[in-house]
Amino acid sequence: MNSKTWTRIIALTLFAALALPLQLAAQNNAKHTHQYHHYQLIDAGTFGGPVSALQNPNLPRAGVLNNRGTLVGWANTPGSDSPYCGFGNCYAGDAFQLQDGVTTDLGRLSGGFDSQANWISENGLIAGLGDNGVQDPLAGFLIPYLHGLLWDHGIMTDLGTLPEGGNLVFPIGVNNRGEVVGLAQNTVPDPNSMFPPYPTQTRAFYWKDGVMQDLGTLGTGTDATAALINERGQVAGWSYTNSTPSAICAGFPFLFPLTTSSFIWDKHHGMHDIGGLGGTCTIAQDLNNRGQIVGNSALTGDTLLHPFVWDSATGMTDLGTASGNYGEARAINDHGDVVGQVCDAAYTSCPAALWRKAGGKWRLTTLGTIVAGGCAKSTSVNASAQVVGTDWCAGLAGGLPFLSEDGGPVVDLNTLVPPNSGIQLVEGVQINDRGEIAVQGPDANGNEHAVLLIPCDQNHPGVEGCDYSMVDAASAAAQSAARPYVPSTTRNLSRSRGSNRLHMRGLPLASK
Repeated sequence: MNSKTWTRIIALTLFAALALPLQLAAQNNAKHTHQYHHYQLIDAGTFGGPVSALQNPNLPRAGVLNNRGTLVGWANTPGSDSPYCGFGNCYAGDAFQLQDGVTTDLGRLSGGFDSQANWISENGLIAGLGDNGVQDPLAGFLIPYLHGLLWDHGIMTDLGTLPEGGNLVFPIGVNNRGEVVGLAQNTVPDPNSMFPPYPTQTRAFYWKDGVMQDLGTLGTGTDATAALINERGQVAGWSYTNSTPSAICAGFPFLFPLTTSSFIWDKHHGMHDIGGLGGTCTIAQDLNNRGQIVGNSALTGDTLLHPFVWDSATGMTDLGTASGNYGEARAINDHGDVVGQVCDAAYTSCPAALWRKAGGKWRLTTLGTIVAGGCAKSTSVNASAQVVGTDWCAGLAGGLPFLSEDGGPVVDLNTLVPPNSGIQLVEGVQINDRGEIAVQGPDANGNEHAVLLIPCDQNHPGVEGCDYSMVDAASAAAQSAARPYVPSTTRNLSRSRGSNRLHMRGLPLASK
């Protein structure tokens, strides 16, 4: 097994001890000029193959990094996964966790070719999936049986299947109590499956202590997915509500062909429809520990999607978009700060967005884009209102990952890492409450790698190679404009995004 390691120095050197307080004082004095820390880049590496990657921040928001600084994903091995290699390279891959600079192989099922970690809880429980190497006869393509997996500090458990049967179980989230949620396929034929090309019904599941439960659906809907779970055991997800087609939900990025709403569920009250803004498509994208849900909902007439926040006391609130055009809410922290994206009236620019509630009203701050005409989607916000996402732009061959702090302008993360890191960052995935960031991007050979960024700040003293000076936002913008960009055609995405056969097929995998 190959692993990448890095060293934490316990005691500060004399230089760091003298310099750091001065730099922190300078930071406080320059707070309103929006200066940013540098970051040290930790490459998760691989297990002998070319690629490592993360479960991307699609629907729902990402959970690959916890507040203990542990990152999870998957990485290629030198072995082959033939004959099941039609969706990427033909290297097998295993789930990994990166902790304290050490990348650990989490293993796979006996006879299987691949495993993948999708989510990690705060206490280190990891939900993911893997195959058993045997072809699934219910799938609409050549693929083995896919089993849901839970890793509990090195011990792997197969989650089993729905009570009514089926061959695919796809865990999406897990909390500290070991409650796992996700989607599973049963054996009932369904041409409108939420998880194509599987030709059977998709069902929302809840798993605890060895028992898997089908959560049901809303109305007369046939399909549902459990997408998120909080520490209170509340579950949020999506469900068809009837058999009426929905053009706006069937389009990118959702790809759900029928009228779809979102639900909240718990063991005491069952499944509850959170409602909508008048149209036929409401998609939850995040759930916090206060039971607040954010996402997108179509307006009456299905011409526009607007960002929303929902809670049990006030119901659904349209967060607004300033221009009245398209907007989306992608993530919410436990303070109630919401991040996402809004677009101007002419769709010439779609800046990252931050909503905060003040004086009983939601107030929108646009965080900008990295490049003119950019499409900056915020995908994660931590307790300090640090925001991470990706600027996808038609003028670029890929993406530019960004950071914003306390409502300040977005900054290209490539300008905050060492220039000789060997990785070009292209996608900002998640930020934890310690300010550590999960990112991915290609190496010099175009092979995608999963990366952890460690901030060079007062909470991470003595990190080897860290530059503890500050970067002005304007200087970072100039550096980003001058930096050459690697064309996407040179990148080996392997199974990342849509080519990953273990990803949620049918859901927006590139977020462009």
